[in-house]
Amino acid sequence: MNETASGHIPVLAKTLTEQINLPQEAVMVDATIGHGGHSYLFGKTLGPGATLVGLDIDKKSIHRAQSILKGLACRVILIHSNFSKIADCLHNEGIDAADLILADLGVCSAQLADAKMGLSFQSDMPLDMRFDKRLKTTAADIVNKADEKSLADLIYRFSEERASRRIARFIVRHRQSERITTTSQLARIVCRALARPTRLREALRRSKTRKQWSRIHPATRTFQALRIAVNNELENLEELLASAPQLLKKNGYIAVISYHSLEDRIVKNNFKQNEKEKVYKIITKKPIVPPPEEIAENRRARSAKLRIAQKK
Repeated sequence: MNETASGHIPVLAKTLTEQINLPQEAVMVDATIGHGGHSYLFGKTLGPGATLVGLDIDKKSIHRAQSILKGLACRVILIHSNFSKIADCLHNEGIDAADLILADLGVCSAQLADAKMGLSFQSDMPLDMRFDKRLKTTAADIVNKADEKSLADLIYRFSEERASRRIARFIVRHRQSERITTTSQLARIVCRALARPTRLREALRRSKTRKQWSRIHPATRTFQALRIAVNNELENLEELLASAPQLLKKNGYIAVISYHSLEDRIVKNNFKQNEKEKVYKIITKKPIVPPPEEIAENRRARSAKLRIAQKK
């Protein structure tokens, strides 16, 4: 398993470096720089004439990556921006095209542990969920202001949670007596909404084993839905994918690591459409998933799916 200089283990790193061989003078765009893990591994193979551009909506990620990537021989440009603005970012730097556009859509452990992010129900945090603090709407705004139907629709659309209506009903009922301001508050409400025996029996019936059900915290899907909504994640992904064909060099690669079916479906459909229009050649006919030994070492990798396409 490859580790970066920070000790952080980037997901599917070995697979990516095996699948994609960049020229010494390459232009690489890491659309989600994070800890700089993937960029560090690719960057070590690049020469002084190469350029590595890293984008991230989390300002702390930019600072972390800066310290990790500072020793690379290639030129490094780090930009605090959403990857939906990738075309503008590259244009502003005078870059016309890239040999690789990479996006790892996962949430890193540092972000989950950051109380100011408000992403985790494992500890009590302000209910925020904004990766980029320039955004105006927080998760608390949504759960305290959205009407019951809109809230139920949002939870179902962004997590495919079958109990979305019941969860929304419990949220609305709770906020009538007390504003919902923390992650633990929301998690308790969701747990209460799903704790009735009939709901549990249905969940167990759909699961193969009781152990399989127990691995998923009842609030996981609701938290995912709110995070996606707060950060406009799916719309931004679609914009990134729409921009990529014009930004890739001939034979350049786009690689996306997704972590849930909504993201993966968007990537799969975009690649298939571009292949149909003879823009891309799909390298991964089926998504690549981490081997068991990687999952054992890095649980964050367990739901990862990698898809790669090449510009014709």
